[in-house]
Amino acid sequence: MRAARAATRRHLPTSPFKAPVVTPVEQFAVRDQVSHDRYGLGVVTAVEDGIAVSVDFGSQTERIPAPYAKLVKL
Repeated sequence: MRAARAATRRHLPTSPFKAPVVTPVEQFAVRDQVSHDRYGLGVVTAVEDGIAVSVDFGSQTERIPAPYAKLVKL
């Protein structure tokens, strides 16, 4: 039996189904002020392009992986 390839198939313009929505990954830079739903306010200390960011929240430093769902740039 073959594995499903739904993620690799392209969307046809004549399809009755909506095209999947691709949200762009937000870009962060060192010293950006950010807010996280769980940890609160912080400052970006290191950036791994498209992989993760390290954020200093005062009492702790956390590495937040992409797509940064709960992280908002202020």
